[in-house]
Amino acid sequence: MKNNFLLLSAMLLWGAGTAQKDSVMIRKIYDEALQNGQCHQNLQVLCKQIGHRLSGSPAADKAILWGRDLLQSYGPDKAWLHPVMVPVWQRGKSETGYVIGQNGERTRTRIAALGGSVGCPGGITGELIEVKSFAQLDSLGEQGIRDKIVFFNRPMNPLHINTGAAYGGAVDQRGDGAARAARYGARAVIVRSMTLAVDTFPHTGGTWYADDFPKIPAAAISTVDANALSVRMSKDKNLRYELTLNCRDMPDKEQANVIAEWRGSVNPERIITIGGHLDSWDIGEGAHDDGAGIVHSIETLRILKAIGYKPRNTIRIVLFINEENGNRGGITYADEAKKKGEYHFAAIESDAGGFVPRGFRLDGTDAQLVWLKDQAPLFDPYDLHYFRGGGSGVDIGPLKDGRVALIGLVPDSQRYFDYHHSDQDTWENVNKRELELGAASVAALVYLIDNAEW
Repeated sequence: MKNNFLLLSAMLLWGAGTAQKDSVMIRKIYDEALQNGQCHQNLQVLCKQIGHRLSGSPAADKAILWGRDLLQSYGPDKAWLHPVMVPVWQRGKSETGYVIGQNGERTRTRIAALGGSVGCPGGITGELIEVKSFAQLDSLGEQGIRDKIVFFNRPMNPLHINTGAAYGGAVDQRGDGAARAARYGARAVIVRSMTLAVDTFPHTGGTWYADDFPKIPAAAISTVDANALSVRMSKDKNLRYELTLNCRDMPDKEQANVIAEWRGSVNPERIITIGGHLDSWDIGEGAHDDGAGIVHSIETLRILKAIGYKPRNTIRIVLFINEENGNRGGITYADEAKKKGEYHFAAIESDAGGFVPRGFRLDGTDAQLVWLKDQAPLFDPYDLHYFRGGGSGVDIGPLKDGRVALIGLVPDSQRYFDYHHSDQDTWENVNKRELELGAASVAALVYLIDNAEW
């Protein structure tokens, strides 16, 4: 009995000592991020000197070289470019949409072609029909849809506190609307922008086609114009719409993921990957989506180097290419890891903006989730409280194999979709302190994972 008591006492003392050590180290990480942080100035360079960087574009080429050079400057053991073949889609210089009344009067609406859309450079005109669901579209069928321009106008649900859930409840219109409408002979589609904001900025994003039906043009319309159009259609059932898009597909092009590696001193074969996606849509500057995740990941390396940390496992920073319109960077990275037989112990992604961090979500085993929740007290002084299961991130998703812990940073989501995929997603709309707190949170989690066993 006495021996059991002594063993229990020793274990408690060891646990308390470990927690104290971890607490001190995490404080060092946050101090370094907040006193000497470089992520905000690095984001400024990415946004202002390179700008938006759709995969396949010359700007994405520049961003790849920028990322490699910046990572090298922070002293990893090595940095390299990992070739990826990416799709190339070009928006073109002009895109216009006009509502045409019975008397021929034309009212311009603010639109943006959806990524991957086919063009209609000569213009398409058709009678408008408004739908709020795919069930309504199906009920109208070919008789109600053929030769018309379908206006998908289902708003994101404002009653969801989690704005990601609101986005998920509406984004199928953007992703699948053109393909679904093409089944019934529609000429084109316009889709309400995926944002809770009532603004004049169209929010773009990817749309996908089915191989067994014609590809039809697809564009996002601003929420202000969507609201006005819906009201006008309720009074005039004979409105027409004229859409002109100059977008087009080009042949695939070789670009690259950017990878930097810091070898572990104890378990170099175990890899902890941290990343975000370097590409963005071709409007705005891709500041929150996902410039923030890129500089979070790079800053993690800088912070841990600056405080003199020596990793037990290999830490790998990956700036993924082509998340927005294909995820070929993430898929290619995972395929290469599988071919080489690499052991990914954990992968962390930041792709939800540069807002104040709230916690992490984990896609993994029950034991890994228990471990994550056990870390909550260490983050309590920094106001992180969200430690739950759930999706992690698109780029790291292909690594899922039943043993790797896939983890996503969870920032506050309330303003994210105000900026997402629009001209509003600029460096000026990223708060320096919130961005630094996000980088510190990722770095702190990397430290804890590097010393974890599961």
